[in-house]
This record gives sequence, structure tokens and C-alpha cells, in this order.
Amino acid sequence: MNMGEFSGKGGVWMEFEIEYQKGRRRRRRRSVAAKIFIWVLQIAATVFFAWFVINVVMEKTSVLGDSMEGTLSDGDSIIINKFAYLFKTPGRGDVIVFKQSGSEHDYYDIKRVVGLPGETLQIVDGAVHINGEEIKEKINCEKMLIPGLAKDAITLEEGEYFVLGDNRNNSEDSRFANVGTVVEGEIIGRAWLRLNEFGFVGTMNLRREEGEEK
Repeated sequence: MNMGEFSGKGGVWMEFEIEYQKGRRRRRRRSVAAKIFIWVLQIAATVFFAWFVINVVMEKTSVLGDSMEGTLSDGDSIIINKFAYLFKTPGRGDVIVFKQSGSEHDYYDIKRVVGLPGETLQIVDGAVHINGEEIKEKINCEKMLIPGLAKDAITLEEGEYFVLGDNRNNSEDSRFANVGTVVEGEIIGRAWLRLNEFGFVGTMNLRREEGEEK
């Protein structure tokens, strides 16, 4: 092999090496750019998910008044699960958060569901009767001294709920005309968590059966 041939082949090899290294740098830059893009996308998705949960799925509010005393006290901070009734309807015993249309105040009301759509409810001797039968309360509460509108039997229409405060003798609720029954479209969601003294609202103030261990 003469020097000319060696020099020619060496030049080709060097050009190949240069192009190869350029290609590697381009691929490395593309890889870094892809990683940065994925990283930014992950951060954006996390921020959006947090915003969605805080502003759409959940909402924080404060308890005003003593109508839910025994379960929730005035000033308690709670989290509302606004998706609780997306695929189901409120059940008896649920603590719901609602805002009635035409209400003069701008805060939320918090009460416990007692009567469901289609049921006939009446308060007799301080106790709730559904379809003529006294219900067994699952929470600790007093017998009601004032039956209000429920002195006479009330039949609930479709999408209509009868609600009571757990502090039965110090609560403005469905017994009174200024509140009345709550319709489905007025329900914001279910009271889920109490923040200041952490706990799940649905597990609070439950009546213990006789013989049940504390």
C-alpha cells in the first residue's frame, strides 16, 4: 500500500469518525430534550391534578353555628367531597353540605340526611318515623321537642331530602319553613374530613350498641 492510498483511507476514516461523533451529539441533545419535555409534562400534569382535586373534587369550608354539635362544632374546618354523589344519591345518615337557591346568606349549610325521596316522614313524640315506623338513630342525639312542619306526615318528592341537625333542639333544618326540604341540585357534596381535630365525619358521634367495647 502506497502512502497516497493510506492517506486517502485515513481521510475517509476521519470523516466517518467526525460524522459519527456529530450524530452521537445530536442524539444526545435529542435525548436530553426528550427528558426535559417529559419532566415538564409530568410537573404540569401534577399541578393540574392538584388544582383539579382542590377546586373540583374537594372544597374546604367552615362550620357555622351549633346545629351539628356533637359531630361538628362551630368553627370546625372540613373538606367536602364534591364527587361523592356523582354516581350515587345521598343515603340516610349522610352529612351533606348544601346551599339552597334563593337563600339570603352566602355560606353553606351542613345537616344530616334523615328522609329520602319517596318516603313519608313524620316526627312523633320527638322521634323520626319513616313510612309509619320509628327509625333507629345511628348517632347520639336528643328527642326533638319541636316537630315543626313534620308534626304532620310529609311525603318527599323525587330528588327531595329531609335533613336535621345533630343538635336536634338547637337546629334550623327541614322542620322549619325557612329551610324546608333540600333538593338534589342544591347539594354541594358530602362532608368528608374534619381538619382541625382530624377525623372522618362519617365515623363521628356514632351510637354504641349495648355491650360494645369502647
